[in-house]
Amino acid sequence: MLRVLLSYRYFILSSIKNEFKARFARSKLGGLWLVIHPLAMVLVYALILSELIQVKFPGAAIDNAYPIYLTAGVLAWFIFSETVLRSLNLFIDNANLLKKIAFPKAVLPIILLGNVLLQSLLLLGAILLVFAFLGHFPGIQILWLPLLFLVTLLLGFSIGLILGILNVFMRDIGQIVPIIMNFMFWLTPIVYTLAIIPETYRHWFAFNPMAHLAGAFQDVLLYNRAVDLSIMGVLLAVALGLLSVGAFLFKQAKAEMLDQL
Repeated sequence: MLRVLLSYRYFILSSIKNEFKARFARSKLGGLWLVIHPLAMVLVYALILSELIQVKFPGAAIDNAYPIYLTAGVLAWFIFSETVLRSLNLFIDNANLLKKIAFPKAVLPIILLGNVLLQSLLLLGAILLVFAFLGHFPGIQILWLPLLFLVTLLLGFSIGLILGILNVFMRDIGQIVPIIMNFMFWLTPIVYTLAIIPETYRHWFAFNPMAHLAGAFQDVLLYNRAVDLSIMGVLLAVALGLLSVGAFLFKQAKAEMLDQL
């Protein structure tokens, strides 16, 4: 992997740059659309739900904490969902490259992750500006964000890689996964807190990895709390395990995938 990064670094960087430009070709606002969509969603939820969800946020730096809680969760969800959904079509979207050009296949996921990371950093910059407007400034615990970005990206890509391989052979996967992601969004404490969930059902959220990741982003950006390294270690181990499964499936099915594409 390191040899691929070094040998093809210019190709990788130019591909990330070109894909970013192509996505917003002929758009007046360009990359601003990357942050407008999620921030617009935050605004809608904040306006509609802030009065309905009367929850105290003990330890929060400001009184009007719900928009910040919501925005931090949306950032975590954006990184995860963008990685999963783009990985889902990684091989289908790059069918011509895979079939006609000889290059290390490891370059494709690196380009994908680079694009998602670039978009996520732009969104983070916009979010920090919104926080400043609200009078909230994250503390020193913001230094945990690189770890949270890494775990979220790896988890999203490992899941997306497995689904992307299956999607080559069963195209219904590409239709089902976005529906599942919609359900998963509402099963993750982003627009609501666990405090409004009956205690009988709260333990089920422990099995949702995004509940832990969204909570970690909210802890860092809203409460200025440190990350629970034991939970992050478990999630990282799960991500690496799934990534190994995906790499094994790709190695076994590579020839058949090229025929299907």
